[in-house]
Amino acid sequence: MTETPIQDLEQELRRLELELADREAALPAHSIRPHQLVEVEDLEERIADLRRRMESSPEKART
Repeated sequence: MTETPIQDLEQELRRLELELADREAALPAHSIRPHQLVEVEDLEERIADLRRRMESSPEKART
């Protein structure tokens, strides 16, 4: 059975959230390097975009 588009988005969201948690856990308490912060911010933006896409999904409206 193939997954629906919303299920694909939910799976990608879970993956991104886990990756974000890993990146945040790896941040040092002091002297964060710019590339580390950029990676975290990029993941946060991707997660926010994915959530917006899920909320505006026609499939979401049917559930």
